[in-house]
Amino acid sequence: MASNKRRRASYVAALAAASALLLSACGGETTADSGAGEATAAAGEFPTTGSGVVNVYNWTDYIDPEELKRFTAETGIEVILDTYDSNETLLAKLQSGATGYDVIVPSDYMVQQMIELDLLQNIGVSSFPNGGNIKDNLVDVYWDAGRNYTAPWNYGTTGIACNFAAEPGCANIKSWKDYFTAGLPKMDSLKDQVEVVSAALRATGVGPDDLCTTDKAKYVAAEELLAGFKPAVIESDGGIERVVAGTSNVRHAWNGSTHRMTVENPDVQFIYPSEGINLWADNLAVPVGAPNLDNAKIFINWMMDPKAAGAQSNFSGYDNGIKGSDAFMDEALKTDPAVVVPADKQALISPLPNCGEEARELYTQVFTTWTTSQ
Repeated sequence: MASNKRRRASYVAALAAASALLLSACGGETTADSGAGEATAAAGEFPTTGSGVVNVYNWTDYIDPEELKRFTAETGIEVILDTYDSNETLLAKLQSGATGYDVIVPSDYMVQQMIELDLLQNIGVSSFPNGGNIKDNLVDVYWDAGRNYTAPWNYGTTGIACNFAAEPGCANIKSWKDYFTAGLPKMDSLKDQVEVVSAALRATGVGPDDLCTTDKAKYVAAEELLAGFKPAVIESDGGIERVVAGTSNVRHAWNGSTHRMTVENPDVQFIYPSEGINLWADNLAVPVGAPNLDNAKIFINWMMDPKAAGAQSNFSGYDNGIKGSDAFMDEALKTDPAVVVPADKQALISPLPNCGEEARELYTQVFTTWTTSQ
């Protein structure tokens, strides 16, 4: 456990020092059309051509449709996209026996859980033709040392988006406690139990190194705080559109989605709560039972090209883990303080909690109690 914490601390320090940009986002759910399966390439060979389909299960509004068209034009492989709204939804889908997906996009802590549950395939990502493009500080990560199971996608932080022109009360929100107790109209929350409960734990005095505590009294305090928090919307999807349209003015938000809001409305600002914020990293992976393994490998390798990674960042608003991609990224993205973490805010960043089973159950209990009481 201690060594895992050290690896996580090294990962955060490396990102803060080596990456000027910080990067999630994300959900609805349908049923994927698996298409025809393909024979896997011979051992030691990387598939260079494909046909048929690749079934991608990703967070909502988290992949550039134009890049999917370009992928199909260049490879002849059609992308069938299905979406979800949280890591827990993804996990539940796979644990229910769904085997129609070729590529999924779990966050760091969820990758580790899925490897332990034998839900992911070891596909040797670092040995892919574009494997050498992975940023050096994102190769030996705590959830997949050496990058055997996953390729980096986007990474980012989670704070508060606030329209300072439409809601004067934004000026008084400096912390998670302020957010949960503001009682303002047009408030909006992610529907993500790890993000919501960890923020509530922070707001009630739990430090970043103790967010996987099993002390039930600390969860009772978080639950009591959330009992008074009645946002107008609890939904991970559609937050960008709601804030831009003015139906929501204050939102628990990922930094990349906030960047996309500010492009449409410069009155929206990203707030770094004083108790600290979560840093997360999303990844491309192949689940066990993927019907089109070769196409999945081709898709993942193609997305590790700097041009593709840069275009994806421009669409999503997050940084990515691919060397050379910054040459293809918009200047507005590279200068946004929601994405480029200011020097005086870097100490606030800590990893998304990667908790054991007992703590995960407590998170679920608090989150379920809160959502069912709305």
